[in-house]
Amino acid sequence: MSPARAQPPNAEAIRIGDQWYVAATAARADESPHVLKCDDSFALFDRFGDIRAFGAGEQGLYHEDTRFLSRLELTIDGVRPLFLGAAVKERNNLLVVELMNPDLQREGRIVVPKGQLHVFRAKLLWDGACHEHIRITNHGLARAGLEVALSFDADFRDLFEVRGMPRTRHGRLAEPVRFGAGGLAFGYEGLDGQRRTARITFQPPPVRQRTPHEAAWTLELEPQAEWHLFCTVACDFDTRVQQRRGNGAPQGPHHEPREQPTERPPNWEAAIQANAQARARRETAHCRLETSNPLMDRWIERSVSDLAMLTTELPTGPYPYAGVPWYSTVFGRDGLITARQVLWADPTLARGVLTCLAARQATESDPARDAEPGKILHEARQCEMALTGEVPFERYYGTVDATPLFVALAGAYWRRTGDLEFARALWPHVTAALDWIGRHGDRDGDGFVEYARRSAEGLVQQGWKDSHDSIFHADGTLAEAPIALAEVQGYVYEAKQEAAALAEALGETGRAGRLRDEAAWLQGEFQRRFWCDDLGVYALALDGAKRACRVATTNAGHALWTGVAAPEHAARMAERFVASDFFSGWGIRTVARGEKRYNPMSYHNGSVWPHDNALVAAGLARYGHANEALAVFSALFEATLHLNQHRMPELFCGFPRREGEGPVLYPVACVPQAWSAAAVFSLLEGCLGLHIDAPRREVSFRSPRLPEWVDWLEIRGLAVAGATASLLLERHGENVSVQVTQKTGRLAVHVAV
Repeated sequence: MSPARAQPPNAEAIRIGDQWYVAATAARADESPHVLKCDDSFALFDRFGDIRAFGAGEQGLYHEDTRFLSRLELTIDGVRPLFLGAAVKERNNLLVVELMNPDLQREGRIVVPKGQLHVFRAKLLWDGACHEHIRITNHGLARAGLEVALSFDADFRDLFEVRGMPRTRHGRLAEPVRFGAGGLAFGYEGLDGQRRTARITFQPPPVRQRTPHEAAWTLELEPQAEWHLFCTVACDFDTRVQQRRGNGAPQGPHHEPREQPTERPPNWEAAIQANAQARARRETAHCRLETSNPLMDRWIERSVSDLAMLTTELPTGPYPYAGVPWYSTVFGRDGLITARQVLWADPTLARGVLTCLAARQATESDPARDAEPGKILHEARQCEMALTGEVPFERYYGTVDATPLFVALAGAYWRRTGDLEFARALWPHVTAALDWIGRHGDRDGDGFVEYARRSAEGLVQQGWKDSHDSIFHADGTLAEAPIALAEVQGYVYEAKQEAAALAEALGETGRAGRLRDEAAWLQGEFQRRFWCDDLGVYALALDGAKRACRVATTNAGHALWTGVAAPEHAARMAERFVASDFFSGWGIRTVARGEKRYNPMSYHNGSVWPHDNALVAAGLARYGHANEALAVFSALFEATLHLNQHRMPELFCGFPRREGEGPVLYPVACVPQAWSAAAVFSLLEGCLGLHIDAPRREVSFRSPRLPEWVDWLEIRGLAVAGATASLLLERHGENVSVQVTQKTGRLAVHVAV
């Protein structure tokens, strides 16, 4: 065991919500980090392309939630270059940084004047490694002599520790060693029995290494000459280390076997080509969209790129990890909602999500993990603290909504693709999920699905608003568990409707009828117990005493998205959601202004979440309230005009819109976030009234609408049941025409006004 390491810079930070929320220190220094992600690796760099321990202390190269590289600094003659510019390329796979030299002095005189040397850095992640190309060009008239140095360190901190969780015990950090032609290796033997190694290789090899943490090169650059350096930092798990008895390491839970690391691409060009090909394959899974508005196109293109970056190719298929940096792993709820939002444009994502979650569906009761038979996973981690049980998230099931969302997506996927063979293979998992809904989900037998954590270390709140103070009564007091959330009843209603259609397709007509009867009963009871006429929305939840939490929130809007709302109540909610207490001008606040716990800077009690807005808007359109849906669509579009790279963050603050200003950003929001990236597809689907019925080979548009800033939208390569169609939709005032511009195979296209 190594001595206890110093606490990270954010160890004393105020936490958001309960202990699992990301701590927010004063700020992320003076800049947001540049983010790259590829499969199970992600990296946070400063604007110079370095990794430095300052500000929130979060920068680094991470693999499977462990920081493999905690310092990477480039210097020229011992000083940092001057910053010119930096950007992540449009496809999110390459960070490019432009630098130049300051005045380089020796013995009191300038030997290389400022700006004579241009320093180009390019970075990408591929196959568990960070690859970097550094190019230095001499634009001066004289030869330039200089020393280039890279400094490294690796602390192998667990992601939860970086986020601020203190640890009293650690594994053993090995002294860095040199290998091969100037390579460096940093190692760590964890309490989970894993040996993690960061292997750093260079081409050309360094000419000097004064310390085990540094590599240096001495250059003599002629005018207009270039020098190139290629550096690869590979994150490896060596053959499993046997747990040593008596070393204080806990005997952790069952560990899933890891595959041995695959061979790294031999050079920069191979890595960049392989990365680009993989990203292109992911992006081309979508049908292609183009509009009359180039700014709308930028939002769509950014969203496609973000989803491609966040999607990891698992053995079970593609899975959209929730968000970078802190949620770059499998989350059940996030994956299901993201896949549902983009289902019409890219059904392959839904198949990957369903396959992954079916494979990880709980089969036994385990209170420590909030697991029960049939329940769908909330979160999975492979980091040291998860594998040793220091945090409960190796496989954690503390979510009340993932299970009905899983059932609903299974039915929606079958309708979108007509793939009955896949539906039949998935059906045992669907029925197990339905059994969980009826047995463990409905704890008191009243027909509503509730939650109350069983794990002492698990989440207190287990809906999508899962911060500890998100479920409360009108006077501000927190609701007591077990809690029945409004939106969850909608998810259950839709799950039963979708499962009924699926059961019918599989020949189980009796079960289909029972599921429809149960859904109809639930819809009636939901109106009776949740509707608050004085608020004009459904109650946030019912608490453990079956008292309604009479608070105006967007949770009620999800009842529109799932179809459980009564039409007359939908009309009232349409008015409410665009009123000034709910609508900030940039979107609908999670909690209406004036409610007791309203705070526009809170995580869940007054902020604006793009995915939440997209689902509410789709629900408004579903009930015929297109003008209100378009108002939300327009607000989010206009927000993108103020956001870096037109990228939707996880959330932003709920302050009222002010002339000449953009939305106020939330300091520790994940950027990018999967369901925020997917929001634009849900908005389009809802406002167009788009429905795809693959078994019937039909595409239909019901009262389609386009926002006033889009004159036309072209959908190219929409694949349905072996057929392909391209469609041109044109706006004529409040009407939209639909023209089939290309079609192969048998497919009917209908428009209903």
